[in-house]
Amino acid sequence: MLPPLRVLETCVYTKDLDAAFEFYSEVLALRLHSRAPGRHIFFHCGQGMLLIFNPDETEHAHPDEIPSHGSRGSEHVCWAVEREDLPRWRSQLEKHGVAIEHEQTWENGARSIYFRDPAGNSLEFATPRLWENDPD
Repeated sequence: MLPPLRVLETCVYTKDLDAAFEFYSEVLALRLHSRAPGRHIFFHCGQGMLLIFNPDETEHAHPDEIPSHGSRGSEHVCWAVEREDLPRWRSQLEKHGVAIEHEQTWENGARSIYFRDPAGNSLEFATPRLWENDPD
């Protein structure tokens, strides 16, 4: 059995899709793929996708539909950013009033910045070497 190639999409959840749209499109500059008012917003991110769902609309599957995507509480997403871009991202977040919760330098030299979206989801920018020392 071969392992999956990569993460294709990941999800976070919020009831306030308008605030999420503003945050992810304006602060993080993600490109909109599609939007279903009151239900979801999908953004492009590199070769993957970020899916943002309203859990009230997606926690129960309807007949002949994709299985439920409902979740409650905060989720976590980490984006890879180049080391030299971390200061620019820090400035971008601060410019938009987004608090930096924590900055971390890891044993292997990778660096991370942690912050939250308007729904309280835990977000992170990390240098690509973060998991470099992982065994196969």
